Amino acid sequence: MTDEFHRIRRLPPYVFAEVNKAKAAARGRGEDIIDLGMGNPDSPTPPHIVRKLVETVADPRSHRYSVSRGIPGLRKALAGYYDRRFQVKLDPETEVIATLGSKEGLANLAAAITSPGDTILVPNPSYPIHQFGFIIAGASVRSIPATPDDDMLRALERAVRHSVPKPTALIVNFPSNPTAYVATMDFYREIVAFARREGLWILSDLAYAEIYFGDTPPPSLLAVPGAKDVAVEFTSMSKTYSMAGWRMGFAAGNPRLITALTRIKSYLDYGAFTPIQVASVAALNGSQDCVTEVRALYKERRDVLIRGLHAAGWDVPSPEGSMFAWAPIPEPFAGMGSVAFSKLLLDKAGVAVAPGLGFGEYGEGFVRIGLVENTQRLRQATRAIRTFFASEGLRVPALPAKPEVAS
Repeated sequence: MTDEFHRIRRLPPYVFAEVNKAKAAARGRGEDIIDLGMGNPDSPTPPHIVRKLVETVADPRSHRYSVSRGIPGLRKALAGYYDRRFQVKLDPETEVIATLGSKEGLANLAAAITSPGDTILVPNPSYPIHQFGFIIAGASVRSIPATPDDDMLRALERAVRHSVPKPTALIVNFPSNPTAYVATMDFYREIVAFARREGLWILSDLAYAEIYFGDTPPPSLLAVPGAKDVAVEFTSMSKTYSMAGWRMGFAAGNPRLITALTRIKSYLDYGAFTPIQVASVAALNGSQDCVTEVRALYKERRDVLIRGLHAAGWDVPSPEGSMFAWAPIPEPFAGMGSVAFSKLLLDKAGVAVAPGLGFGEYGEGFVRIGLVENTQRLRQATRAIRTFFASEGLRVPALPAKPEVAS
């Protein structure tokens, strides 16, 4: 008898566990910890969505089993969103399915389409479910660069030539968690052409489609002509509408993949609670002012965080999308690794971040910082980091002098 079951043996120890344990211990001692480690939205769900949930819950008929693939109105609402936002036409009956968050959908589709020993191409670093959903399903993962550029395209060509067996699927995620990279339509055209030529499935994670800070909204891979022949795309209500705990997501695109996911889910669940689905319809079909407000909120937080970190002597790129900054560990601390640096930052500055190693081996040397606290707390965090860096002898820029006030 082995110590662990086969699928559990393929999962490494949870990298975030050490930092989470240290964070809990510090809070147990009464310390004020500013937690920027989790991608957990702190804003309340917009009131009109909550009202629709409460209204629907009051109807006893809504307490029964729901529909695993999503109620018809919800699938139509998602198709309407794609039409308005991306000019992509979807058939709600054959090209859309509701999921219990995008994470569940990704994992169950991996189970549906994977045979033991299949090779899957996954960016590294990436959100853990992108690789471990397939590893749990019995696949082998080949890492490719996470940047949406020629480096990834060249790596894809090498992977197809040199992988045995030939890869069957490719994961893409833009705006990316954790790196915050954003892809262009030109890049998506290259990816789709490659997949069509080589007979690959594409699973696109578009959970951060509405959290962007430039003038051009992130595109959908499904907007590329012919993409639905090879691709399915996952979206989520979690970040767009501050509905993370509601667990409402979608998959849309290739009918064969949607059918496979539908069949798997029919054995595993009865769908999200009906009132959650009805409230999600209200979110997608109602006023989108709340989405604009959430986007502006994260942009303000991004600017405060990046300015504060630069003032602390930490040169962190300003993200174009997502709710994260992907921060290279400052040179004096780079040799200690992301887990040790995260614990040191927690101990010395009272700020929790996510070690980059938790997102793959090529995440080492970075930490992920979430925009999940208000601007006052973010300023507090960057001041504490500045004080810590200065105490370690790290050169930090001089703070601008306060203007004199005339008497």
